[in-house]
Amino acid sequence: MIDTGVAVLLSIFVVVFLMGMGVPIYAALGLTGVLGCIAAKGPHIALTQMKLFPYVNTANYLLAVVPLFIIMGHFGFKAGISRDLYTIGRKWFSRLPGGLGVATFVASAGFGACCGSSVASAATMGTIAIPEMRALGYDRKLACGLVAAAGTLAILIPPSVVLVFYASINDVSAGAQLVAGFLPGVLSVLVYVVGLLVISKFYPSLTPAPEKYSWAERIASLKGIWGMATLFLLVIGGMYVGWFTPTEAASVGAFAAFLMMVFGGRVPKGKLWEQIRLSFFDTLRTTCMVFLILIGAGLYAFFLTLAQVPQAVSQWVAELPLPPWAIVVMFLLVYIPLGMFMDTFSMLIITQPIMFPIVTKQLGFDPIWFGILCTKMAEIGLMTPPVGLNVYVLSGVVRDVPMEEIFRGCAVFLVFEAISIVLLFAFPSVSTWLPSTMYGR
Repeated sequence: MIDTGVAVLLSIFVVVFLMGMGVPIYAALGLTGVLGCIAAKGPHIALTQMKLFPYVNTANYLLAVVPLFIIMGHFGFKAGISRDLYTIGRKWFSRLPGGLGVATFVASAGFGACCGSSVASAATMGTIAIPEMRALGYDRKLACGLVAAAGTLAILIPPSVVLVFYASINDVSAGAQLVAGFLPGVLSVLVYVVGLLVISKFYPSLTPAPEKYSWAERIASLKGIWGMATLFLLVIGGMYVGWFTPTEAASVGAFAAFLMMVFGGRVPKGKLWEQIRLSFFDTLRTTCMVFLILIGAGLYAFFLTLAQVPQAVSQWVAELPLPPWAIVVMFLLVYIPLGMFMDTFSMLIITQPIMFPIVTKQLGFDPIWFGILCTKMAEIGLMTPPVGLNVYVLSGVVRDVPMEEIFRGCAVFLVFEAISIVLLFAFPSVSTWLPSTMYGR
């Protein structure tokens, strides 16, 4: 046995070393957690957790929404929802400076309301929007950074796998947490759009001249909005009025998206069963990744709890001569360095056992509001090196643009992201008002 404080410090170096050696993050965290338990309490505790933890922490009814939201996004994409939304955005916002970029933000927000995965949104919109923007003369760094930033909207605008994950690990109402993401998502879109308009005004060479479409073309394009509207009303509207629990809403949404794919006429003839198989395969792969992270990062979080890190941090926070809001800011800033090395799920499951009780119980802040802020901070990690998942996805879609350029293209959108976070921090009602009006609350 060694001192728990020494074990915690050593564990940080072990995690960084293993990730530097190329070990997957879930394996690095899980292995370090097991070794930490052995060092702190002996092999019996570690072996017991290895036996029980994978089942106890994943056999959660609420987590069934993870694969359901993911497969709903795959079905929706194959039903042509993303391309319909992009066409609508292009024709309605084309007259604005940087109109195609504005259309990309709007379409990404709409697809995020059918998808719930930022990586899937970035990959989908990257395939559709980047070739169009580059063909019209958009700067390629700006185009790629714009799509990477737009993809982050999917983890905030409901349905969001990340918000469900936050609700699950903190025992918060998943329905309320999902509904809470709507207005902050709209605010984020507006900040991005205004920021892009400012860029277009001061740096017109980065964006081409606006396109022009007639009102008849604009109105005709609206026929493509029904798919997104149907899914959004079924899933989010159903939860809001109390018709469905989150898991039931996800099931209904997935089935509706499946029907759209089968009967929408967008799947090439003879390819339906292949597309269904691919949808299930991709969903299985993504779901396994999420659950492996839940297990690996959860083992490490258990070690931190065993070493009484949450209690030590709580006592330290209580003695700080700072106002409560400043402590929350300190906690949120922790996500910036973590986001450079970890994915969203790992960050949440490691930090929330420490932060959540302090922020909500000790300091008295609203858990829904804190969840939105943590999710927004996690968005930053999707665009920052070296582990910016959205950037990695786009580098696979746009192979002729170096990854370094895509990261540089994301830099200006990180400023807009910071503006959104400040507004949400200063005005908590943006996050809490809509959930407070839900049926049964």
